[in-house]
Amino acid sequence: MKEDTTEKKTQKQPYTDAYFEKGHWGLKLWQTIVALLGWAGVLIPLFVTALSYLGVRYHWFKPLWTYREGIYKIRFIGVVLLFAFVMVLVFSVSMAIIQNRKRDRLVEQWPTYNPINQKKRTSELDLFMDKRFGKAEFRQNVRNYRVEPEQNLETHEIRQLFDAHDIDDL
Repeated sequence: MKEDTTEKKTQKQPYTDAYFEKGHWGLKLWQTIVALLGWAGVLIPLFVTALSYLGVRYHWFKPLWTYREGIYKIRFIGVVLLFAFVMVLVFSVSMAIIQNRKRDRLVEQWPTYNPINQKKRTSELDLFMDKRFGKAEFRQNVRNYRVEPEQNLETHEIRQLFDAHDIDDL
């Protein structure tokens, strides 16, 4: 139990945020005010535009502005956004259908290889390479390795190795 807590303490955090730490009241106040002003800068124009559009279109209340070009632009933007929404919807649904069909077609199939034979082939190749080129640890840790001409592989040597040990190769 103590190991887990010490491990968490020694684990390095990839990021820090002073806003969520204890203290730093000035920073918290400043960032909160800036965030609220940012949201006000987004929501107030949207609210004024929506009220003006509804006031001109349906005469529910007096609009804050009545520019004819503004009303046409709002309608145009609405049509463009509706078109974009429909295109994104069609694309998303069609891609989901295509991916589901592909998954059903590929995932539901039987494996295309025999895992038992794959293990046999891997172990047989490991033995062959160890015998021909040296141990795997040596091959992986050596900086330069010169292959002698008699160590080169023949064209069908690995196929013949599998055939000699009766291992099916797909």
